[in-house]
Amino acid sequence: LRKLTNSGGKLPPSVVRRMREIFPAAEIHLMYGLTEAFRSTSLDPALVDTHPDSIGTAIPFAEVEVLRPDGSPAAPGEEGELVHKGPLVAKGYWNDPERTAQRFRDGAVWSGDTVRRDEEGLLYFVSRADAMIKTSGNRVSPTEVEEAAIASGLVAEAAAFGVPDPRVGENIALVVRGRREDEAELRNHLKRELPNFMQPHAILFRDELPRSPNGKLDRERLRQELMA
Repeated sequence: LRKLTNSGGKLPPSVVRRMREIFPAAEIHLMYGLTEAFRSTSLDPALVDTHPDSIGTAIPFAEVEVLRPDGSPAAPGEEGELVHKGPLVAKGYWNDPERTAQRFRDGAVWSGDTVRRDEEGLLYFVSRADAMIKTSGNRVSPTEVEEAAIASGLVAEAAAFGVPDPRVGENIALVVRGRREDEAELRNHLKRELPNFMQPHAILFRDELPRSPNGKLDRERLRQELMA
């Protein structure tokens, strides 16, 4: 096997490292994309070992910016919204002018994804802007909780959500594909890897997680089940 790549969401670093162990001679092209623009960024395979958590830089013919809510560029290390411009961007949503007006402006699509750019120009995915969990005055990226759970080796998939709580704002609920008998070990792992305010209030084990028609994890369905 000579080359490996992904498209769509960011791969957890623990998965990237495992890919490297299994396929040491293969070039791994970590990519990140939007439904509205296909692929947006790619990480140079030479940087995979040193930056396994990065989504890289803009691919050819794509212009990717990290912008504040007012449209000004975010500083290095500052979180902002990923905005994709250029010929790879779709014209809008089919027969949906209202959503098109919300997300598409001047030939660019505002992704709704929160990212940051480091001093070297590499991009890092933080979270979906509408998925951030606000608990005890802290903003928690569900991605960080999910990646910590997967890195334990005890679960195959994970999805973290904020569940309303009158005392702290939101509690963290973690839904995983794994074995219930591993809960104590998983919690111990998370306590070692994450600060107290990022610890899940509840861990729900499933044999399978719901999928959308295109095979992706159906987060909205999971959210609705948690809120029911």
